[in-house]
Amino acid sequence: MFPVSSHTRRHRHRHPAAFGTALLVAAGLAGVTGPAAASAAPAHATAAPATATATAVTLAATSRPMLRQGSRGATVSTLQTRLTALHYDVGGVDGIFGPSTHHAVVAFQKVNGLVRDGIVGPRTWAALDRPVVPKPRYTHSGYSVEADLARQVVYLAKGGAVVRILDASSGKASTPTPTGTWTVQRRIDGWRQSDLGLLWRPNYFHRGYAVHGATSVPTYPASHGCVRVPVPAMNRLWATIGVGTPVHVYR
Repeated sequence: MFPVSSHTRRHRHRHPAAFGTALLVAAGLAGVTGPAAASAAPAHATAAPATATATAVTLAATSRPMLRQGSRGATVSTLQTRLTALHYDVGGVDGIFGPSTHHAVVAFQKVNGLVRDGIVGPRTWAALDRPVVPKPRYTHSGYSVEADLARQVVYLAKGGAVVRILDASSGKASTPTPTGTWTVQRRIDGWRQSDLGLLWRPNYFHRGYAVHGATSVPTYPASHGCVRVPVPAMNRLWATIGVGTPVHVYR
């Protein structure tokens, strides 16, 4: 066990509603707030109430197409770009709603308290307009890993900011993941056959417990105590972390 630096507590807050404008434009509703609308309005007209703006945003979100794994096209690219800007691990913007985009959507739904179905419908579109933006609980000058067991996600953090969010599945009730503060003690670059199953590129942080890639990462705690992330996500994470990287596991 290695010592880690002191930490500070952080709070969650809401992201600015910049995405709402994009939604309005895409839905053909931006005209109700633009300069042209202002010039056409009578001189005595008053500003629209906040509820009207909220309603327009809701309508814009509702008008967006429902997306799910297998969807393709420009709207998928828009979704991937938005998730990437919010630091969710989509693996790249290619207009194809594949497994990595699915897990990014699930992770977003987890953080925002939505149904974890991986489907981007009106509620998920609306949340993308005003998302919860998580902050790490601990601050390190370099990279650190935080496993939030309550939300079932993993944060890659640096300098007091979350820089990547990964979908995760931790230990089930009968084999819970231990909570605490550790560091990565050893790693295996490949598959590791353990008594509890196959682990892809495990990063061991406490005894036999590791953050590792897995072919199955359900939306709920399902492991034997390790923290699972999708195999492609672990491949993208592998070169960023290493032995000595702080690991914080909490609920």
